[in-house]
Amino acid sequence: MRIANCLLHIDPAMINDLLYQLALTHVPQIGCVHAKLLIEQFHSAEAIFKASITQLEKTEGIGTVRAQHIKQFRDFAKLEKELDFIEKYKVKPLFLTHLEYPQRLLHCYDSPTMLFYRGNANLNAPRIVAVIGTRINSPYGKQLTENLVQTLAQYNALVVSGLAFGIDAIAHKAALKHHAPTVGVLAHGLDCLYPTEHTNLAKEMIQQGGGLITEFCSDITAEKHHFPIRNRIVAGMCDAVVVVETGTKGGSMITAELANGYNRDVFAYPGRVADAKSAGCNSLIKNNKAILLTNAQELAEALGWNEPPRKNSLPQKELFVNLNAEEQALVAMLSEKKPVHIDELNLKCGLSTSSLVTAVLSLEMQNIVQALPGKMYQLV
Repeated sequence: MRIANCLLHIDPAMINDLLYQLALTHVPQIGCVHAKLLIEQFHSAEAIFKASITQLEKTEGIGTVRAQHIKQFRDFAKLEKELDFIEKYKVKPLFLTHLEYPQRLLHCYDSPTMLFYRGNANLNAPRIVAVIGTRINSPYGKQLTENLVQTLAQYNALVVSGLAFGIDAIAHKAALKHHAPTVGVLAHGLDCLYPTEHTNLAKEMIQQGGGLITEFCSDITAEKHHFPIRNRIVAGMCDAVVVVETGTKGGSMITAELANGYNRDVFAYPGRVADAKSAGCNSLIKNNKAILLTNAQELAEALGWNEPPRKNSLPQKELFVNLNAEEQALVAMLSEKKPVHIDELNLKCGLSTSSLVTAVLSLEMQNIVQALPGKMYQLV
């Protein structure tokens, strides 16, 4: 394996594990849920592949067959091409323990094991909203989308969509117009773009502080069954999903259902009773699967954006008696100074990068530590 001399744009401390992280996504019968169980047990992808078959078999949900698939995996050389692509195009590979991995998405049971990201938008921004809808929109849908995104920009929200025709593209373009970061979630690898008509739009999104993200490797093309897989990322990485205009079938309805399953707030604009393009929105509202929305300000109010920020108070020490030594050390550091940059934590805590990532992730999942823009962290 020759990764030591490449990938210069990636933290050197993370390079040795990257090939194993990629490999984990290619092992037969090891899906997102199994990968998460393995990481909880072994803490790194490299440790998973170096574990004994007995250790693997004892891991919850793995068993003998999956353990054998891991131990028999030999296709590391095929992943060299992906490593070359990552370096050439300065792609950020975000494994589920990576500090820049979308933390909202991480709390979904089927969060992707690995994401590939091009861009600079903060995927853990304080406010993230998905704006979705039909590919064949009406003037009504276009106007609603543009008005919505204009208001979202005023609240410094990150606008997420699927870079498809119709409402998706209108949302991305409106975000650019109003200088709001916007991220497109793709159903294919980053070596191509579907639809090709949006190539320039995608470039502009990256140039203006947004980005493109996908869980598919660079050689994966857009296939019909990839889009529902993509939609769960749209639903999971946001605080709320707004369905502007849609029929009763299609990707927007799938995304809304997924968002409900992830306990995300779902909003929908109502339409005329006989309008097929609004039939899906009307159905979501009728069946209490979406909150009726008539203007963007209602969304801000429902999400509590108009409320004054809560005063932060230092957590009580007795709440942390069940933390391990590494987690307690981080809590102590964050109690002295906040917020703290991840590099400062890494410098002062004396932990390895992998141990630091694991400890921070654990504290975030326990709602003890909060990620802020710019790789800053503070106690909740």
